[in-house]
Amino acid sequence: MTATQVRPGPPARAGHLPAAGAAAVATALIVGLPAAAGDTGRLVAVAVVQVALAVAWAPATGLPARAGAPVLGLAAAAGADLLVLVPERPEVGSLLAVPGLGLLAAVLHQMLRRAPRHDVVGSLAGVLLLLCGVCALAVLLLLPAAGGAAAGTTALLVTGTALVAGPLVDRVLPRPPVAAGVPHGVPALVVAALAGAAVAALRHGGGPVAVLGASAAGLLLGAVAALTGLAAAYAVPGARAWAAPVVRAALPVAAAAPVALALVLQNAF
Repeated sequence: MTATQVRPGPPARAGHLPAAGAAAVATALIVGLPAAAGDTGRLVAVAVVQVALAVAWAPATGLPARAGAPVLGLAAAAGADLLVLVPERPEVGSLLAVPGLGLLAAVLHQMLRRAPRHDVVGSLAGVLLLLCGVCALAVLLLLPAAGGAAAGTTALLVTGTALVAGPLVDRVLPRPPVAAGVPHGVPALVVAALAGAAVAALRHGGGPVAVLGASAAGLLLGAVAALTGLAAAYAVPGARAWAAPVVRAALPVAAAAPVALALVLQNAF
């Protein structure tokens, strides 16, 4: 993210527990609702995470587009979900149309902003990242058709476990830090990736070779979630207390969704 104005917030280490809690809630939502209500529950769960990300994005990142970003994010989320749900045989590639059209809408939005337009490049980049995030979340709707409900659930649990484990370890042991002066340590990244591998191994019922393959896939997916969670934490310094945990939970889930789909299609879980 480029330089933006953000409101003072709580110390960075104090944000680890809320981030872990938000990740746990998001995981319970996208795993529990489909188990209870099937496809309808899955759609509701994904839509809730998309709405939460769209609403929290501007307050968390400090974008000047306080009104435009949520509107564009919600419109992109609705369009992405429709592209996944309406076609009889949906394709992931069709989702590229949403950020493509969103780019034009984002440019128009910048033109309509009141002068003086501060940080136009940063605002445009932030809005586009939001659009990509809500579109990526729509990929979660494709997981059951790609490899079955069990494989999709495993991928979601791997992602959620990594996102919960990382902040918890950072709260206790943020050293050695990934960079000087930041409350995010290397142990958290390692533990998050290993936790993902452990969940994948425990949920796989095959032989040793199959379990090893599932563990490797869980390690990869857990690492993607952990690294994106670290990037999200950097993107929301000094954010409002309610918005930062939402972004730190939802954005990594969005980044991990296409990776999860690819692994499920390869029968990794």
